[in-house]
Amino acid sequence: MGQVAFDTQEFVETLENAGLPKDQARAISIAVRKSHEVADVATRRDLEDAKKDIGVRFDKVDAQIAEARKDTAAQFEKTDAKIAEVRKDLAFDIADARKEAAARADRTDAQIALIRKEQAADIALVRKDMEALTNGLLIKLTKVMLGCVGLASAIVTIAVKFF
Repeated sequence: MGQVAFDTQEFVETLENAGLPKDQARAISIAVRKSHEVADVATRRDLEDAKKDIGVRFDKVDAQIAEARKDTAAQFEKTDAKIAEVRKDLAFDIADARKEAAARADRTDAQIALIRKEQAADIALVRKDMEALTNGLLIKLTKVMLGCVGLASAIVTIAVKFF
């Protein structure tokens, strides 16, 4: 730091003019000068230099903050681009999954329709077989009934002849 401008000779003369003896005025002047040296007092110039240094430091910090903001903005843009890309990929994947699910559903529906047709054909065959079996049983039952009627009429005829 700079020294405070202090004119010891002028100070001594001022003290002498005030009525102090020359030895006392000199001793006081030396004591004041030494106190200024020890006190390390800042001068206006020191304050102006410090102000300039602080201004330069603030400018550097402002520049660093601006650079950090640019870097952060660039990182956000990159991140936003990556997120958009991931969303686009997911949209394509979801669309593919939906198409695949729809295709599987169509295949399943076709298989179900085929199975239903096969079952309907099998049921028709079973009905046809049941109808044929029913007709066969009806014919046999008719024969048995005719046989029973014939036997009953023979028994009645024999019984009438003997009684």
